[in-house]
Amino acid sequence: MPTSILATKLYLPRLRPNVVSRPRLLERLNAGLHRKLTLIAAPAGFGKTTLVSEWVEGIDRPTAWLSLDEGENDPTRFLAYLVTALQTIAATLGEGVLGVLQSSRPPPPEAILTALLNEITTLPDQFVLVLDDYHVIDAKPVDLALTFLVEHLPPQMHLVIATREDPLLPLARLRARGELTELRAADLRFTPSEAAEFLNSVMGLLAREHRRIGRPHRRLDCGAPTGGTLDAGARGHS
Repeated sequence: MPTSILATKLYLPRLRPNVVSRPRLLERLNAGLHRKLTLIAAPAGFGKTTLVSEWVEGIDRPTAWLSLDEGENDPTRFLAYLVTALQTIAATLGEGVLGVLQSSRPPPPEAILTALLNEITTLPDQFVLVLDDYHVIDAKPVDLALTFLVEHLPPQMHLVIATREDPLLPLARLRARGELTELRAADLRFTPSEAAEFLNSVMGLLAREHRRIGRPHRRLDCGAPTGGTLDAGARGHS
């Protein structure tokens, strides 16, 4: 791994012990595995990262994870992190590509991606790549590189993008071709049963904490949940 790569950006986030399981959404993610791209787009606090983390723990495909930040607006840095993330599931994948990226004058992103995609086609197993927090990307060259990747995605690879806003990708074309699965804010909001499970979990944690510090636990009366409280519940699992 290049010394300029921050390894923790490649770690799958840990699930909290009191996470509310959401089988209806997990089923939709599973159903989309045969498509090229899954897009999970919603404002902050809707549980995007938690949902994808729970999902990848339950599927039988290796998963590469990349948590993006503003530094990846540089195309060379973005591609270097992309290749290094993929090496977590195929250690020798893209070794030559990384070497070229570290040169003083790397070739255009499409040339880099062409070499990488050709290597991916030789992998024997299907896998998932997750790009988390893609909304931090505000660079057209990176969007164009990702568009090239999606348009030429090998059948072994499924891409998941979690973001607060739609990426500048040809979503309409992918949608028309049946190559896109979408989950949005309306899908991610808690149902009444999920909200009840979340509140019961929170109340249980409060009760245990009160017992731990030796304070009496008082019963709290809650009114009917509103959209705001449901969203607040989702924010607890973002």
